[in-house]
Amino acid sequence: MIWHILGTLAAICTTVGFIPQIIRGIKTKRLNDVSPIMLSLYVVGGSLWLAYGIHLKNSIIALANGFTLSFVVTIFLLRIIYNKRVSKHETSMD
Repeated sequence: MIWHILGTLAAICTTVGFIPQIIRGIKTKRLNDVSPIMLSLYVVGGSLWLAYGIHLKNSIIALANGFTLSFVVTIFLLRIIYNKRVSKHETSMD
């Protein structure tokens, strides 16, 4: 039972850890300091963990990594959108 609780707490911590970055990015409209390589590795790792959790029929692993993937993809998309806006703004000033 203790391991189930520890696993759940670990899943919650590692999953919600992306939320402050999303909030900061939305407020500042800047995510260019977030590494796209790191985000790509999280997408691959999260996808593999999600598949593993589904295979094991472990809802904690599957749900945590499903949410993690959605948060990482959100950061990735916001980064792309905000970087395009900055590029357009810089181009129009030339």
